[in-house]
Parts: sequence; structure tokens; C-alpha cells
Amino acid sequence: MDEFRNRSVLLDNESFGPLLPFILDDRITDVDYNGTDLWLTDVNKVKVKAEASLVTPKFLEVFINKVSMAVEQQFNPANPILEAESDELRITAVHETVTTTGRAFCIRKAPAVPRYDAKELIRQGYCRQEILALLVNCVRTKMNFVICGDTGVGKTEFAKFLSGYIRAQDKVITIEDNPEWHYAELYPGNDCIAIKVKKERQKGAQRSNATTMDYTNAIKTCLRLNPSWIMLSEARSKEAKSLLECWSTGVKGITTIHTDNVLKIPDRFMNMIQNSLDADRMVNDIYDFIDIGILLRIKEMADGKSRRYIDQMCFFDRENGQNRAYLIVSDGQALERALPDSIAKKMERAGVTEPYVFDFKTGRAGHA
Repeated sequence: MDEFRNRSVLLDNESFGPLLPFILDDRITDVDYNGTDLWLTDVNKVKVKAEASLVTPKFLEVFINKVSMAVEQQFNPANPILEAESDELRITAVHETVTTTGRAFCIRKAPAVPRYDAKELIRQGYCRQEILALLVNCVRTKMNFVICGDTGVGKTEFAKFLSGYIRAQDKVITIEDNPEWHYAELYPGNDCIAIKVKKERQKGAQRSNATTMDYTNAIKTCLRLNPSWIMLSEARSKEAKSLLECWSTGVKGITTIHTDNVLKIPDRFMNMIQNSLDADRMVNDIYDFIDIGILLRIKEMADGKSRRYIDQMCFFDRENGQNRAYLIVSDGQALERALPDSIAKKMERAGVTEPYVFDFKTGRAGHA
């Protein structure tokens, strides 16, 4: 990793000075300086103090200036927030004039490496092997996933893991504002287009006809690109309606949202859609086109480490005019092996006759 670059920021390794070992360490996900203390967070959500003397006033000034110049953004009392990103990093700095604790920064890492491995997930108790096999078989069957949970539970990382079981020939389009998915880098032989959305007007465009590539426009554009899958990093607002409309055409996808119960996913989507003229139809569409809901949580362990796990999993189904949610996992425990008829039929059509069986060594789905 010689340098971190994209259109937003270009920094060489020297720019990170004494922080470089932490930047290069794949086990570390966040490097935070609060004006006094330097904190490191690892992949197990263990947070420890590092030697604060590493961040000297001179280094802090030079580092922030380099970031500021790289993105051509002022950082001063009139512009107290500095944000920059690379293909693998997100850097945020806050000026000392708007804090009582001094100049602070956060470096969040999203490297193009798979942090989740099936064998390790099972060993660590993320979920039972048969549940992980079921989820992988759902990917192979081409179902739509919504992964929910609080910030920091690893929603995007688990979505990245699941997307690794998509067929190489199926065109995948990722849509995100901060590069985290890295699908094209993780699976270079696969068919992929990565779209980066922008919230501001494109530079140089005329105000009268400028096009903002926001999430909604990105989803609509995707439909003209012949996708098999659309990966939306997070559904936050009105783009949820466009995503459902996209899924209604037969395109499949994975997205993440913030909610604390899989049974709340339909209500969360309705809240994001807002002002729908036909609320009943939209509710029906949610149960029609969202197949699977997954809730991730973090459990604090006695040794100070944290364990991520699947707390809930359910199938959504609309059949015979009725909307239903079938809980398969609750409180981390499997409840039911029988699948809704519509889900079982989808798997049978895809050639998956043993939904709870998957050979993670050979990558073969469950067959009798």
C-alpha cells in the first residue's frame, strides 16, 4: 500500500508519520485523536489507548495541512470541519475553535480486503453453520437482502461477505458515497460497475441543467446498465422507494438500514419512502420484493473483546393477499427450519434442494 488515492485525496505514506504503522495494520479499523489522547479500535471492536506523544503539535499541523491541500479545502475558524477520503480511508478533522478539547481527527479505514471468512464466522459464533449456509444459498438463489443494526455492528462487512457468493458473470453495480464495498477490487474477474454518488452539484455544470448523482438518480441510472444485482451501501431516505421499484423489475440486491428489529424493516422503509399516495400498495411491495431481513448485534465479552453475531433473521413473504414475516433466528438462536413455501420454491427452481447445506470448501450449494 504505497499511497492512498482517489479523486478526493492523495497522500503518500510519509504523510502519516508516526501513525503509519496503524494505517498499514489490517487489524486496526479506526485511528482517533481527541485533542489529548490517541485511540485505536481493532476488528474485534476492542478500543485501546496508544502513546499520545506520537501526535505532536508539529505533526498535527503538518498532517492536517497536507489533507487540506490535497482536497483543496480550507481548514480554519471559518471552515472548522475538514473531510477527505481515499479508496480506503475516511479522514475527518475538527478545528480547535469549535471544541473545548483541542484539534481532533478521526481516520476510519475501509480496506479492499475481506474481513469476514466463513470458517472464522462459524468458529467465532457469528451464527451456526446451517444458518450461514442458508444465507449463502439465498444469495445463490438471487434473493433481496436488507441488513440492519446499529452503527459499528459490521453491516457493510457482512454484506461484502455475502456478495462474494454472487456468480462472476452476474453484473453487480455498487452505489455508495464513501468507498467501502470494494467489490471490483475484491473480485477483479467479476462483472462490476462502481458508482460513487455526490450530494453537491457537479463542478462545471450549468445550474439550469446540472445533474446531481444522488442515490435516487444512481439507482435509476443503474436500470439502463443491465444489472443483475444492485448493492446500495445504505438506504437512508427517499431512495428506498427507487430501490423497491428497481427490485420489482427483477434486479436483485443487498442494502443496509438502521433499525433494531427485523420486524420493523417494513415500517422503516415506509418512513423513508414518505408521502406515498398509495401506502397500502407500497406495504405490499415491501413484503413482495424484500426477501430476507438480518439484524446484527455486538455482545461484550468477559475478556473485554466484542463479538458480532446474527441476532435475528427472517423471511418476508406475500402470498394469497397476506403479508407475513417468518422469524428463522431470534436472540441468536435458530427457531424454525421450515421455510415459507414461496422461498422453498425459489430455491428449488435454482437447484438448491438442501437449503441448510453449503460446502464452504468447494463453494457448492446444497443438493440432495
